[in-house]
Amino acid sequence: MSARAPEPVTMARALNCALRDAMAADPAVHVLGADVGTLGGLFRVTEGLAAEFGDQRCTDTPLAEAGVLGAAVGMAMYGLRPVVEIQFDAFAYPAFEQLVSHVARMRNRTRGAVPLPLTVRVPYGGGIGGVEHHGDSSEAYYVATPGLHVVTPATVADAYGLLRRAIASDDPVVFLEPKRLYQATEATVLREVPEFGRAAVRREGASATLLTYGPGLPVCLAAAEAGREAGWDLGVIDLRTLVPFDDETVCAAVRRTGRAVVVHEAAGFAGPGAEIAARVTERCFPYLHAPVRRVTGFDIPYPPPMLESHHLPGVGRILDAVAGLQWED
Repeated sequence: MSARAPEPVTMARALNCALRDAMAADPAVHVLGADVGTLGGLFRVTEGLAAEFGDQRCTDTPLAEAGVLGAAVGMAMYGLRPVVEIQFDAFAYPAFEQLVSHVARMRNRTRGAVPLPLTVRVPYGGGIGGVEHHGDSSEAYYVATPGLHVVTPATVADAYGLLRRAIASDDPVVFLEPKRLYQATEATVLREVPEFGRAAVRREGASATLLTYGPGLPVCLAAAEAGREAGWDLGVIDLRTLVPFDDETVCAAVRRTGRAVVVHEAAGFAGPGAEIAARVTERCFPYLHAPVRRVTGFDIPYPPPMLESHHLPGVGRILDAVAGLQWED
């Protein structure tokens, strides 16, 4: 008998399966946040969990992010594995003080005696026509906070595997979910992934390397396909985890091509791309034929929905950056 082909699954469904499987495997896993119970989460990622596990393990909370995360800190200190859902990226800012002052510091503060196995799920990024506070890419804040793992899936399979890995981690994880990819569908087998800090080579290339993550992956893959018409063979690296960072995979790809472009939706000034470009330059300088370029969101608050297509990196802007990589005649 032939093996059964994998069924199509959306990213939202894969995340739901990851939460369900984690809760079934470990009674210490608790989900909490505004509307995660009765409604099933704003994006229906927690749908059915309260009915299956009860409202003591999938708990609706007030819309008070600082209080919810503060409660999760206490839960984690007493041996539970809380998973907090924040409804939108910019809604996480009221809880940022808890992340910086307590979540990120607890293991260091206690000399390793008190780990915080806590996962904060944050839908992030644009592309859905959202209004203010509904399209931010806030990863730079978390990347700049020592003590946090920062993870963002770009595929359905990674959404499941990385979330299972995050929930099992004894260190706190900020888990950034690309809103525009919630309904992306793949026929895939859902399984856990290797440890954090392993980027994925999504496309091999010989001309230049596109470095991206989360919602930038489908755009970069489209740019790589379009670049073939110009004679460019563009590789694409999906970082998957921003902290810890996979220098080995990234540098191997850049040394092979000698050219790199970093692509992300967050603002360019002091954004993650600045750190990535610096790391690549430090480690790959003798191999580079041109400075590392960046294609990012503009250095402005997230614009109104009618303007977001101009704000977000697109295929044209990526190919313009590739064209500027000092190609020889």
